[in-house]
Amino acid sequence: MSLVMTVLNESGSLPAFLGSLAGQTVLPDELVVVDGGSADGTVALLEEWSRTAPVKVTVIVAPGANISRGRNLAISGAQHDLIAVTDAGTRLAPGWLAALVAALRDDVDVVSGFFGPMWDSWHERLFACVLMPLADEIDPATFLPSSRSLLLRRSAWRAAGGYPEWLDYCEDLVLDLALRKAGLRFAFQPEAIARWSARDTWRGYATQYYRYARGDGKSGLWPRRHALRYGAYALGLAGLLAPSPGIVRPLLVLGFLGYAARFLRRAWRRRPAGAFATLRFLAAVPAVVVVGDVAKMAGYPAGLAWRRRAISAGRNPDARGGAGRMPETAVRIS
Repeated sequence: MSLVMTVLNESGSLPAFLGSLAGQTVLPDELVVVDGGSADGTVALLEEWSRTAPVKVTVIVAPGANISRGRNLAISGAQHDLIAVTDAGTRLAPGWLAALVAALRDDVDVVSGFFGPMWDSWHERLFACVLMPLADEIDPATFLPSSRSLLLRRSAWRAAGGYPEWLDYCEDLVLDLALRKAGLRFAFQPEAIARWSARDTWRGYATQYYRYARGDGKSGLWPRRHALRYGAYALGLAGLLAPSPGIVRPLLVLGFLGYAARFLRRAWRRRPAGAFATLRFLAAVPAVVVVGDVAKMAGYPAGLAWRRRAISAGRNPDARGGAGRMPETAVRIS
């Protein structure tokens, strides 16, 4: 089994990740890493770790490769037909890989792992705990897994056409949809936990969700969902600004609280200790929801504009990723 991932200037987060990898109860046979052109010593760190690593390590240096291209290169360069995928910024639970493997049966092509929050600051905790879904919210029949916690057969990756190399964000969702369209069979494994942290500033958080929504626009995903968001906020703003009876504004507040209920539930389930800390945590949830929604409403049309330009220029933004050819600039370090 091969474990693949991409890196770009990850020297700060890699030691914790590599420690969690070394602590797995089931180890992969190899780790294949594609570096997109790091300038912070990431490759040197990987080379140093490889000297005493419990697994074979291969680093492919491909300057300019985005996440999709990097993952395709890593899978192409992997020696095994069973591929686990994760991100360098995660910390893997000790039984992460064992749980993924345990869910793989003869009638399963893709195992969807799960994820959980980790944090070093109050804002990281707030954003992660509010935004990451709880396991009991997941419908295994429709769940689209993140590629920070995924196991799939090489044949499934090929059938889906690989990761879409024209896309910089939401690439794993596009792969998931291609896998489902190809009729491949999924299993959900909530015990395969890869922990990751959200951004630690409001600006970083807004930028992240702007990019996610821009990726939706580029790939033509979820038009109805985005349209409903625009409509809901337009209706709410009209209700707040219009000279309306006093009952309208309380109804708008109740409607927003209903909309934010799942986010409040997540925050409550993951609340910090202490009454004051809990109140402060819950009070910030509406701001998290609104800032994220505004960022999405700005990012989605930017993505749609990119998509229209690509189509006008004769480029097919829905072309499947293809994968595998090593660019001439890539350097393989085993």
